[in-house]
Amino acid sequence: MYNDFQKHLQTTLQEIKDAGLYKNERVIITPQSSAIKVEGGVDVINFCANNYLGLADNPELIQAAKERMDSRGYGMASVRFICGTQDTHKQLEKAVSDFFGTEDTILYAACFDANGGLFEPLLTEQDAIISDALNHASIIDGVRLCKAVRYRYKNGDMADLEQQLIAAQAQRFRIIATDGVFSMDGNVCPLDKIYELAQKYNALVMVDESHSAGVVGKTGHGVTELYNMRGKVEIITGTLGKAFGGSVGGFTTGRKEIIDLLRQRSRPYLFSNSIPPMIAAAGLKTFELLTRDNTLQDRLHANTDYFVTRMKAAGFDIKPTQSAICAVMLYDARLSQEFAAALQQEGIYVTGFYYPVVPQGQARIRVQLSAAHTTEQLDKGIAAFIKVAKALNVL
Repeated sequence: MYNDFQKHLQTTLQEIKDAGLYKNERVIITPQSSAIKVEGGVDVINFCANNYLGLADNPELIQAAKERMDSRGYGMASVRFICGTQDTHKQLEKAVSDFFGTEDTILYAACFDANGGLFEPLLTEQDAIISDALNHASIIDGVRLCKAVRYRYKNGDMADLEQQLIAAQAQRFRIIATDGVFSMDGNVCPLDKIYELAQKYNALVMVDESHSAGVVGKTGHGVTELYNMRGKVEIITGTLGKAFGGSVGGFTTGRKEIIDLLRQRSRPYLFSNSIPPMIAAAGLKTFELLTRDNTLQDRLHANTDYFVTRMKAAGFDIKPTQSAICAVMLYDARLSQEFAAALQQEGIYVTGFYYPVVPQGQARIRVQLSAAHTTEQLDKGIAAFIKVAKALNVL
């Protein structure tokens, strides 16, 4: 059987390559940071990590992880409700709740699991989910696993959302699901308007803060801070894998009864090991650092403003952004790969994004800014973008 299937796979892979859509992974041989070495010992400035606050190689997080591994071991070897919960897990859940101003929190191995295990335990075929068209794949997959009636509204389009909410009055309960920051464009959801419509049409609100927590809002507390809505949203999901240290681990935080039911019935929680103690300890240290002062968030905001302003002034087509994501639009998939490869030759580490990660004809280079970037690194990046763009007739 495999001989025939192998030929099918080889044909499919060749078609992906011929279309210029094949993804090659590059190898880093240093800790994740604003400056890294790739395989072969080449030094590059990193503009494509989710390391928004520069904490991926933070000495305090590393030390916290080392100490907790010494005192609590390497792994839990169990799911939470059997024998996989330690004091550090409970402490981290409280820290997440305190950060977002919510009632309770449940930890997952990743935010993909948090989103994938969210809807099915809460909703039935009597209910409805109204989802933004550009929501992350994990939300889409979570919706697919649920029997609720599905509605979709155009990205950030409140008139369309209202029409979907009107249609969803036929169902018992309704949840509006949205990313806080949409990862490919960098735009922030209009949460204030979403909440108004939720109140008007008797719906719950779920926000994925993966790319917004630690980034958006004056003190980096996410979109609920940005819109002065702390504690109002019923469900927030997020990750420890981006601004909060860049490791693994996800969470759902929100109303107590929702979290209680997820502990009883959410399949990724019930059938996956707890995150390792060292990861939980580093996560706990992250929230301690972020409540100590606002230095990292202030630096990130300044770096983002600096980079985006100068890139626009140079003539680049930049998607409107309210986050640390700067989408440099190139539209052509092959061009995005050529552009990224040329930038790496200039010592700038970026990735070209193209279908199926973004829609056909919407290829781009997504630049992600970090509090760890220096002004000199930003200037080198901008200069390299201009040089490559001129060579490839983009500018």
